[in-house]
Amino acid sequence: MSLERFKKEILPLRQQLFLLSLKMLGDKQDAEDAVQEALLKMWRVRDTLKSYDTPGAFATTVTKNTCLDKIRLRKQTKTIDEYITLSDGDNPQLQLERQDTNKLIRMIIQTLPSLQQQIIMMKDIDEYETGEIAEITGTTIEAVRTNLSRARKKVREEYLKIVRGYE
Repeated sequence: MSLERFKKEILPLRQQLFLLSLKMLGDKQDAEDAVQEALLKMWRVRDTLKSYDTPGAFATTVTKNTCLDKIRLRKQTKTIDEYITLSDGDNPQLQLERQDTNKLIRMIIQTLPSLQQQIIMMKDIDEYETGEIAEITGTTIEAVRTNLSRARKKVREEYLKIVRGYE
């Protein structure tokens, strides 16, 4: 499919796809992100779109599946606090230090791009395999590894920057 045909047949569906994703996700920003992801997926497979009788129906299906993936990700992603439990035998100072570290790491992760946030949470918190993360995020295994490496590096750098600033 050429760029002109894509613009003519797929891009006019943007508002319709947005309304569908808004209805499914309930959040304007998440809905816009889902539509962007769906359109990007459509663009990646543009050469196969000619095999569909109605590319608009395929665009709706891709958007719906993208929204479902986002909903599943919301349910599966747990907060760091759920995984880092404090032992009753820990002294109060150690407990406070762990809580502060958890908050700091959570704040740093929130500053990462959304894809890196998702990948680092799925890999390090939810313990997904790299192949599963690639499938969920719609990227390649290499892209998952690259994003994970960059995310971990950024978290480490920012954490050390902040900790050294307190010394």
